[in-house]
Amino acid sequence: MKVLVVDDQKVNRTLPRVLLQQAGCEVFEADCGEAALAFLKGQRVDAVLLDISMPGISGTDVCRLLRQDAACAGLFVVAYTAHALVSERHDILAAGFDELLIKPINRQRLLSVLKLPV
Repeated sequence: MKVLVVDDQKVNRTLPRVLLQQAGCEVFEADCGEAALAFLKGQRVDAVLLDISMPGISGTDVCRLLRQDAACAGLFVVAYTAHALVSERHDILAAGFDELLIKPINRQRLLSVLKLPV
């Protein structure tokens, strides 16, 4: 599985990268929404872990743009965020995300969300 991890904080990209690589995934990183969109124009991945709160284009806006792009049809997009309120969860999923992963993450939850063997 190919996964793009998008977060403006390097430390928040490192843990999922390591866990996913240990699970046999090919992992790419982007440090902002603009970089993620540019990357996805030239590369196909199976899933994107997308931080919600980033400078520039928010993760929510990136998700909406991906959902409007026919080239990204079927892309599994996971909100990767510290926002955990029930009302925020509803708004996040309504923006087009397939799943929500709350920081801090653990190996079991990450692999389960991506439907990988735990």
